[in-house]
Amino acid sequence: MPRKGMRSVFFHSQSTLTKSSPSTPTRKSRLSSPVYTFSERMISDSLIVAEEMINKWNPDTSIYSNVTYLFQENRREAKDFIACIRDLQRAMNYLLFEDSKSDKLVRAQILMQIAMKRMEKEFYHILSTNRDHLDPESISGRSSHASERSKGSEGSRSIVSDYDDGSEDEIQVAGNSISEVEQVSAVAMADIKSIADCMISSGYGKECVKVYKIIRKSIIDEGLYRLGIEQFSSYQIRKMDWAVLELKIKKWLNAANIAVKTLFYGERVLCDHVFSSSDSIRQSCFADISKEEIESIFSSESASVVKSRALASLTQLSDTIRSMVIEFESVINKDSSKSRIHGGSVHPLTRYVMNYLSILSDYNVILWDIFADWPLQIQSPLPESYFDGHGADDNPPSPLSVRFAWLVLVLLCKLDMKVEFYKDVSLSYLFLANNLNFVLTKVRGSNLRYILGEDWMAKHEMKVKQYVSNYEKVGWSKVLSALPEKQIVDISLEEVKSHFKKFNSAFETTYRTQSSWVVPDSKLRDVIEVSVCKNIVPAYTQFYEKYRVLLKHSRNVIKFTPDELTNQISGLFYENSVSVSSSSSSTSSTHGDLSPMSAR
Repeated sequence: MPRKGMRSVFFHSQSTLTKSSPSTPTRKSRLSSPVYTFSERMISDSLIVAEEMINKWNPDTSIYSNVTYLFQENRREAKDFIACIRDLQRAMNYLLFEDSKSDKLVRAQILMQIAMKRMEKEFYHILSTNRDHLDPESISGRSSHASERSKGSEGSRSIVSDYDDGSEDEIQVAGNSISEVEQVSAVAMADIKSIADCMISSGYGKECVKVYKIIRKSIIDEGLYRLGIEQFSSYQIRKMDWAVLELKIKKWLNAANIAVKTLFYGERVLCDHVFSSSDSIRQSCFADISKEEIESIFSSESASVVKSRALASLTQLSDTIRSMVIEFESVINKDSSKSRIHGGSVHPLTRYVMNYLSILSDYNVILWDIFADWPLQIQSPLPESYFDGHGADDNPPSPLSVRFAWLVLVLLCKLDMKVEFYKDVSLSYLFLANNLNFVLTKVRGSNLRYILGEDWMAKHEMKVKQYVSNYEKVGWSKVLSALPEKQIVDISLEEVKSHFKKFNSAFETTYRTQSSWVVPDSKLRDVIEVSVCKNIVPAYTQFYEKYRVLLKHSRNVIKFTPDELTNQISGLFYENSVSVSSSSSSTSSTHGDLSPMSAR
């Protein structure tokens, strides 16, 4: 941490503090009192508080703390204990930077070791005493319906959140929506996660993982044994009667199916929760716990065929998915529809592609592995600007991100080709804005946002804004040009009438043309309406206010007040827009099958 940033943790003022007594100090006592900077005083206070709290629960010096457990005895104090460790860690970071040979740093390091020994003891105790409440089968069963339960109770989710975010009140609230067994399980999960986060952030992740593996491996072994998965040597298997062996193989296959769906799935859920602060730890920890057990399921000679077939099926599945994606890209490229989408709304191809990709993104974890060794091969490389922020020396986008970005790019290029079917240039820009906005809506509302990334979204949001800007410039240029330039001060009454007539004609024509145009997305529609009003209404209002008195007897010259103009513009882009005036009172043309609601 930079010196300035580190100082800011403990140092807020250059003023100094002096030791004082309750009575008014004498001049001599004030001069002889030692002087501390605010940061030094904070360090000292942190060490005093940490020493008192940590020594209280030192299992080596206190009989009481050796036979009792902090999280079991006093959950509120357990929370304070973890907060105390974090303060101690910040103090150590400061001392390492300011004075690495400080006696206070040595004292802090000793306290940290004692605290971590306490945390390790608590971690082991919670895991071992809650074996029945944290068994993988129960966890996998609860996680399968957790989403339904969470709709009715936010409390049940908060109970398994980080310990810092939990409280006794939340636990009590959660009790109203989940069973007593689930409460115990949820509390235990919250506690071991808070300890794991604390130990990992303090540099004791290795010790934490070691304890976790010991406990959880024994639970997995026990679960497999209960399922009937036994370990036999090749000699024992060869000596078995074939009828007996056949029955055992069927039993093992059934057990393996249950183990994968419940035992290993539940263990993965728990491992991901406890070690959510570190991707590398949770991945390696789960692999180490489950690897040897998984291998034992298929360790026998007779089961080797099953293992080979499983691996072959995975390979075949990967090839099938890759072929499916290739075919999907081909379908996009082969689209040859030449019909114009009424009102410049969202094209069916856009909806089809983005719905497909959003569903596909739900399986991003599996696809990540499948696409990892499947680089994108095209005649021309993906445009560098497609992934802003990723340089040659930076972390490159993943193969999965590149593949999805490429499929979206193929769609956007296809949409660009369909623009030529629109004779009105402004409508073509509106068409592009509608479709790219729909793409972004689908990305934001699915796992695509994590696959494509924030930079990708920001870049394409700018494109939508540019399309809208181009639409306004082209679509409303004649209306704006009908008003006199600002620098013209005095014009004749006939010229004023001429400008009003030109404006009326240009506005009516533009409105009549755009009355059947559609912007399905309400947010985008509001943005366009506000922007058009901002460009047209103020300029018209200034001209209107200046000359309306002179033309009060010429009713056919001034057709709109500024408010009427605003209302007319605000009525555009809906499915049923009404014409601007009695001279053009026909309603908008009938819409096709594509309605704004269907594009949302």
